Amino acid sequence: MITLKQLRYLAALAQHEHFGRAAEACAVTQPALSMQIRDLEGELGLALVERRPGAVTLTDAGREIARRADDVLAKARDLVDFAHHRARPLAGRLTLGMIPSLAPYALPKFLPLLQARFPDLQLELRETQTRQMLDEVKSGALDAAMLALPVQENDIDSMALFDDPFLLAVPANDPRDETKRVVAGDIEQERLILLEDGHCLRDQALAFCATASGGRNAGGMTFGASSLATVMQMVASGYGITLIPQIAADVELRDERVKILRFREPQPGRSIGLVFRRTSPRKQDFQVLSDLVKECFAPRRDKRKGG
Repeated sequence: MITLKQLRYLAALAQHEHFGRAAEACAVTQPALSMQIRDLEGELGLALVERRPGAVTLTDAGREIARRADDVLAKARDLVDFAHHRARPLAGRLTLGMIPSLAPYALPKFLPLLQARFPDLQLELRETQTRQMLDEVKSGALDAAMLALPVQENDIDSMALFDDPFLLAVPANDPRDETKRVVAGDIEQERLILLEDGHCLRDQALAFCATASGGRNAGGMTFGASSLATVMQMVASGYGITLIPQIAADVELRDERVKILRFREPQPGRSIGLVFRRTSPRKQDFQVLSDLVKECFAPRRDKRKGG
């Protein structure tokens, strides 16, 4: 009979493509994991793994079984979550992912309030890029994730949290007046410094600039930066300009060598939301978390808009 343990070991093997690393991820010995995989192959009557010295590759059947195993394991976790969390919201373990252009700025704002109101919550955080997070949400490795909307995934639902306008960061010696609002056409695209490929903030900046340039491909410098802090140091050193989300402004714009310019209405920006599996039984938890995040950010946004 097939067991959840066997499916979990196969899923780990598919992820790591190495018996030793898969065993370490599952906190078992390599022989134990290998034996369970062989038992699974015997139960199914299929070869799931091509074993080679120092490496392992799943067969076509193995990859399909591993994909289906992810679905089964996610539903099993949903079953446990339903039993554990139906009594009270935000208690027990919750795994939450966040994109790198959000995590260092949002977490200090809402984590203290979250911990104060829900002391029984065991929050586990993971910072990674959008595509990886969505895969982990779908597989059940993450319960939910905070990222930029919209998300075009049939099996994922979302809740909008807050809007995050973009600001234009330029060197302090830029001749433009800080009190004057700028428009998209004021961006010198050849001077635009962006994060490396894979970051949604880069994609959003390129999309905005392409719209401003009538659909032409936007230029910009990419030098492999994986953080806004690095990009801002490039701007401070006079190498170019960049778009920065307002949520990061308090942290990243303390350098006197940088100044910010605000855009005219309607301001460009991104919508931050919470995403989760459509079948998750923890929607009450996600609604409570969503309300708390809105409480932390919405008043601040409203105040700025009115000021």
